[in-house]
Order: sequence, then structure tokens, then C-alpha cells
Amino acid sequence: MILPQLLWRFVHHRDDPEFYRMQAVDAIAWIEESGIPVGPGIRVLDLGCGHGVFGGELLRRGCTVTFADEQNHLLPEFRACPFLSVNLDKDSLDRLGHYDLVICSNVLEHLSQPESFLSRANQLLSPGGRFYLSWTNWLSPWGGHEFSPWHYLGPRIGPAIHDLLGKSRFHQPGTNLFVTSIGAILRHLDRQTPLTITRRAPRYYPEFWFLLHLPILREFLSWNCALLLKSRLDSPSKTQSQTLSRPAILSS
Repeated sequence: MILPQLLWRFVHHRDDPEFYRMQAVDAIAWIEESGIPVGPGIRVLDLGCGHGVFGGELLRRGCTVTFADEQNHLLPEFRACPFLSVNLDKDSLDRLGHYDLVICSNVLEHLSQPESFLSRANQLLSPGGRFYLSWTNWLSPWGGHEFSPWHYLGPRIGPAIHDLLGKSRFHQPGTNLFVTSIGAILRHLDRQTPLTITRRAPRYYPEFWFLLHLPILREFLSWNCALLLKSRLDSPSKTQSQTLSRPAILSS
């Protein structure tokens, strides 16, 4: 469980690059525990990359990483890496290419049409590829981001109270932060998208994976929801043939 370390880091250093690096290292370990190799020969897309810290950790492990976001805010050490500009609410995903592993970390709650995005996200996966998705749902303790816990009073009253206290904030509900539900996203993935869930857990304490199987409670008890997804279009024969031409994305 990495949550206590993250809280300590945030209290003392706020959200500096090391704060996000700690999250990335922990998430990569969870991905590898799922049987997905991370290293040379693996093509990765860090989608909604921000400063590129997550993708940077995959670079250090030998992956070939492409970064993508609406604007290029990569840290200087990643500026020479491939970067693609994309608005995930509006733009087609076709031109981004195909990858063995797609990382979409802490992005979904910032999309006005998250379900539409998920309905198209399978286009980014190579045969046998995996999609790592994590986001902070609205009823999480951090659902309002910097104006938490006032978000529990709603997307209008909560930020207003935060502002009355004289504190600054970047996130504006309905503009760059949107109300999301774990249950709604899980139902959408189960019924209406070409992606299927292979593993799920609260991101910062995956040992308590069972929380994501508890309707209503999971909305409050999961600080951040992490999912591993694959394409429903993958067939055993298709995946097997892919392993003959390049390193397999699955170890078994």
C-alpha cells in the first residue's frame, strides 16, 4: 500500500515530480504482477501524459515510449521523445498509432465525454495489447482535487465554499473536472465498448481489490480506480500469431 507514503510526500512537498514518480513505480509493479512484461521491445503510449513522469519510468525500463497530450508540458529530460498533440474529447484516435501498452493515468475525470473516449480507445491497441486506465472518481476522498473535501457538497457549492476560504484552485467542475462514477464506467465497459476488464483494484491499495466489487461503497472507499483492459476483438489464435513476430505482451 503506497497511500501513506504519497500522503506524506504531498504534505511535505506537494505534487512535485517525485510524487508522481512514486505513483508510476507502484502502478508499473501492479501491471507487471498482472503478467504484462515491461521492458525492451514494448511499445508504449503515455496518453494524457502531463509532464511525462509515468512514461519516463517506462523509458528507464527500456520501453519505446510515445507521449501524447493536448499541449506539450514534458519535463526537459523527455523533450526529445516523440510527442503527439491530441484532444481526447474531440480528436480522432486513429492517427496516434498502435501500441502494446497504453497508459492513461489520472485523465478520465478531466474529460467531458469519458464514455465516448472509452468506446474508441481500443483503436490504440496492437493485437494482444493492454490498456492501463486509472482515474479519481468524484466521490473519492480526492474527488474534488484541490477543493476536496468540499466536493461532497456538490460541484457548485463545494468549489464556492473553497473559494470563500481564500484558497486558489485550478480545477473548475464542468470545464476541466467532471463528475465520474466507478459504477457507471464499469457498466459502460462491460456492455458498450470493444474493451473488456482483465483486472481491477483501488490504485493506491490494490491489496483491497474486493472494494471494487462493492457497489456504492467503492465510490467512497476507492481513492483512485485502476483497471487493466484488453480488446474484445483479440482471439487466442490472433494473439498467438502475434507472439511469433515480436515480444509477447503477456507472459502466459
